[in-house]
Amino acid sequence: MSTTVLPTSPSAAGAQRPVAEGSLGRSGRHALGTWAIAYAFLVVMAFSAVPTPLYVLYQARDGFSSLTVTLIFAVYAVGVALSLFLVGHLSDRHGRRAWTLFAVGVNLAAAAIFLASAALPALLVARFLGGLGVGALTATATAWIAELDGRGRPGGSPRRAQAIATAANLGGIGFGPLVGGILAQWVSGPLTTPYVVFLVALGIALVAVLATPETRERLRPAPRYRPQRVAVPPEGRSAFAAAATAAFVAFGLMGLFNSLAPAFLGGTLDHHSRALAGLASFLVFAAAAAAQIAAADVAPGRVLRTGLSLMVVGPLLLVAAVWIPSLPVFLAGGMVSGVGAGLIVKGSLGTAALLAAPEQRAEALAGIFLAGYIGLAVPVVGLGLLTQELAADLSLTIFAAVLIAGVAVTSSLLLGARRAPDAA
Repeated sequence: MSTTVLPTSPSAAGAQRPVAEGSLGRSGRHALGTWAIAYAFLVVMAFSAVPTPLYVLYQARDGFSSLTVTLIFAVYAVGVALSLFLVGHLSDRHGRRAWTLFAVGVNLAAAAIFLASAALPALLVARFLGGLGVGALTATATAWIAELDGRGRPGGSPRRAQAIATAANLGGIGFGPLVGGILAQWVSGPLTTPYVVFLVALGIALVAVLATPETRERLRPAPRYRPQRVAVPPEGRSAFAAAATAAFVAFGLMGLFNSLAPAFLGGTLDHHSRALAGLASFLVFAAAAAAQIAAADVAPGRVLRTGLSLMVVGPLLLVAAVWIPSLPVFLAGGMVSGVGAGLIVKGSLGTAALLAAPEQRAEALAGIFLAGYIGLAVPVVGLGLLTQELAADLSLTIFAAVLIAGVAVTSSLLLGARRAPDAA
């Protein structure tokens, strides 16, 4: 997943810096470019999640275990995290287009690998490359959309750009499984056709990026390279710890729907439709995107507390769904979880941004992302291990209990932060 990394990403601060107009195009080109980059952003994020409903087909054909599927997903999460911290901030120095082209290009390579081979090593390489592209693109595309929209609509509110970036990011993660599931259900070649479709879509995105005006001139001389730093604000550490723990929990739950949810649908709930598996993931991430857009003007603390409350309700519904069993309850639990996770991620990033000094804001946000991507991989791998030894319904129950314990820890840290002297 990605994360979903939102408009307050580490490089998003670059969207506010003035750049030289020079040879940049007219406002009409920038307005059109906003949608071109939103399209590229959506396609890359969608492609990152398109294997979600297909994993059960790989399992049936090659005998993959649930643990193998989670390891494939973990490789993707590692790729995202590495790219985010090694190159995710470099578009501020070298321009938005270069790193967007890199992101689209490596995802084109990943699509080609998916088509060339379905062996496990090829899947691992393709997922890792896809993760590298997502990590490089998330902050870059978010900043570029903000800059393009600002130039295309001088004096307009930045809220529209934030909504567009959020919809492309989380909406894309939900759209990919939906398209992949529908194609796998009703079109021949379920393990090839979705990748052909996205290979074409990514090719169009490459052309769209090349045609979009640059908004960040390359710095000359180029500053010395350093990875994105990770910093914890010295003041308000309890609140920051709460935000990081919340991000860990939220990403962990979203990781479930991008790795093992189709297996629960096809196994425990006995619904084998690949289109349904894609729809389940789509509902979760669409709900997360809608919640973030709806809460655009709400204070981060309130957003975080609301998300935490829903993060208790959602997993409980999921557990109830696999014990009853009930498909409607499972889908409802997924949507409630999506709303909660979306609000938690937004509230966590907003809290970190408010706690940090302006010159350390990107580094503080990087700390939140680090916690989130650890949460994206570790709990889901743990769930994969559990399903090797225990029944799926019991495994999900334990997973939900761990998530709810994380919510309890987060709430305790938040309460301590409000009482502490540095909370002011």
